[in-house]
Amino acid sequence: MTPEDPRAARTRAKLRQALLDECAERPLEETGVAALVRRAGVGRATFYVHYRDLEALAVDACAGVVREAVDALHAWRGLPDPVSAPPALHAFFIALAPHAGLYRSLLRPGGGGPLGRVLHHDLRERSLAERTLAGAPDAPLVASAVAATFAGVLADWLHGLLEGSADAVADQVWQLLVALHRSR
Repeated sequence: MTPEDPRAARTRAKLRQALLDECAERPLEETGVAALVRRAGVGRATFYVHYRDLEALAVDACAGVVREAVDALHAWRGLPDPVSAPPALHAFFIALAPHAGLYRSLLRPGGGGPLGRVLHHDLRERSLAERTLAGAPDAPLVASAVAATFAGVLADWLHGLLEGSADAVADQVWQLLVALHRSR
């Protein structure tokens, strides 16, 4: 694997931060490339060298939340508490608030959308690897169910289709996921 050019990494970091800053002030749908590159201090052509469009940049800027979700769901050791989610999962749901509007733009109800696809893929891969390593039956089926359940609940909660505090939803989705793991 070739190491990333530090200049390219810095430029992408500037663009990601500019997008997060812009979306803190207005919805993604109202954000334009011109305002974004001005805020990032880069040229419009430079933007297109790194991203095909604003949605691609937004998914990249939100990729960290996907990693955090996957890590939070796997942040326990031993036998899981079947009622209370791990502290990392509670922290994950609470930390969504500052950029909830941006996540709603990229994660559609039911768990679809560009961020939903990334979340589903990454969570399914991690769950599949862990279930396969443990010799659990029906690893692909349960991994798919876990990924779909989490992405769907998260999206529906962000869109206001599910009521409850971040802590309550963390515990509820955790209970569903534990039940899925025990079902096979």
